[in-house]
Amino acid sequence: MQAIEDLRQAFSSLEPKHQQILAAGSVAVGGVLTYLLCRKREAKSIPMLEEWWGAGVRPEVEKENIYPFTVQTSEEEIQDLYDRIDKTRYTEPLEDSCFQYGFNSTHLQRVVSYWRNQFDWKKQITVLNKYPHFKTKIDGLDVHFIRVRPPHREGQKVVPLMLVHGWPGSFYEFYRILPLLTESQDDLVFEVICPSIPGYGFSEAPHKQGFTSLAAATVFLKLMERLGFSTFYLQGGDWGSLITANMAQMKPQNVKGLHLNMILAPRKGFGFLMSLLIGPYLPFLVGLTKEDVRRLFPFMEKNVYEMLRETGYMHIQATKPDTAGCGLNNSPVGLAAYILEKFSTWTDFNNRDLEDGGLERKFSLDDLLTNIMIYWSTGCIVSSMRFYKENLKTNMENRLDSRTGVFVPTGLAAFPNELLHCPRSWASHKFRNIYFYSYMLRGGHFAAFEEPQLLAADVVQFVKKVEKM
Repeated sequence: MQAIEDLRQAFSSLEPKHQQILAAGSVAVGGVLTYLLCRKREAKSIPMLEEWWGAGVRPEVEKENIYPFTVQTSEEEIQDLYDRIDKTRYTEPLEDSCFQYGFNSTHLQRVVSYWRNQFDWKKQITVLNKYPHFKTKIDGLDVHFIRVRPPHREGQKVVPLMLVHGWPGSFYEFYRILPLLTESQDDLVFEVICPSIPGYGFSEAPHKQGFTSLAAATVFLKLMERLGFSTFYLQGGDWGSLITANMAQMKPQNVKGLHLNMILAPRKGFGFLMSLLIGPYLPFLVGLTKEDVRRLFPFMEKNVYEMLRETGYMHIQATKPDTAGCGLNNSPVGLAAYILEKFSTWTDFNNRDLEDGGLERKFSLDDLLTNIMIYWSTGCIVSSMRFYKENLKTNMENRLDSRTGVFVPTGLAAFPNELLHCPRSWASHKFRNIYFYSYMLRGGHFAAFEEPQLLAADVVQFVKKVEKM
């Protein structure tokens, strides 16, 4: 008590301005200590979402067998596709509109002509079946995945890795990167698991409401456990970024590392505001680099306005997916226009100013149409769109995963044409153990599909750093 009284007297003897400085400093120190204590107490994991997503009620015992699956087609399916294509009605585009109004219908007719007369779906099915496909029942759903084992080479370290796609992609997005990860001559090689999100491609769609990224994360964690992996790495973009981050939050003891090419981190609070105000002029004061400044500013033009232009689809899918999906599920040309427009714009916003949308700058028509055929042949467009509804029907910031950090070693690949740029300083509020942050030289939203060599090299470097090879 005497010590406290002495402190009071010493404080009273100071000049008023010195008292103010000391008081302000004490408040600042107290705030920092409180923040550190709260951060230390922050939960480092979240629970898995144990639900039944199959039709009807959960049985007493769910079969856990894993069985081979083969992608197939039929003459009837192909003829039905042709019949529907032949009945398509087109609308003349506005003069000089390029892709500013969406998929230009003049170029769409060229793509559809190739689809109808040259694209060989049977040949592409052979390509799809190049890798082993499997299915297994998890939480009431038939979950599809491919499993690619590397050829055995003496002295190589084999590391399990799950790759998770997003919308409007599929497991096929990874076919370009798979050989780079599984057939490398390096001392590190991967055994890769590529699942289809339930409701996408060959994975069964949920029969009940509420299937969010947390549910998908739970399903995929159970899949890895069923395959016998106690520890593994994760990689994802788009929805795959959120799903894999959730997996790392649920089972940090099993996830050795998380690599993302779309960085979803909170952009709010005083720090974010200061970044916007000071960042363009004194970036180092707010943890930004010159490259961050180049990609971020002017902020309104490069971020806010662009998102307003490009997120109309999201508002539809997050509110009334079944309405819009009905038309897409019945018109193959409508489906192609809706999806391929994303492969144009999300690769590079400047593609909106091109008559052909720049589609074949990064992709072949065979690759693009194979992805379309996965959606068409499975009739999954509506269920894939519902994933937006389930995740966005409530404020995601109030979810437990949004209020919990990611503590596993994390590698972040920032591609220059990604929809939104997230600097490392912003990402660190969510990802608390960033091992690797890379400014990629080129590429956009579909990283594995666009720039497989760049993404594969970044994943390898990240994993080697975690493994300390």
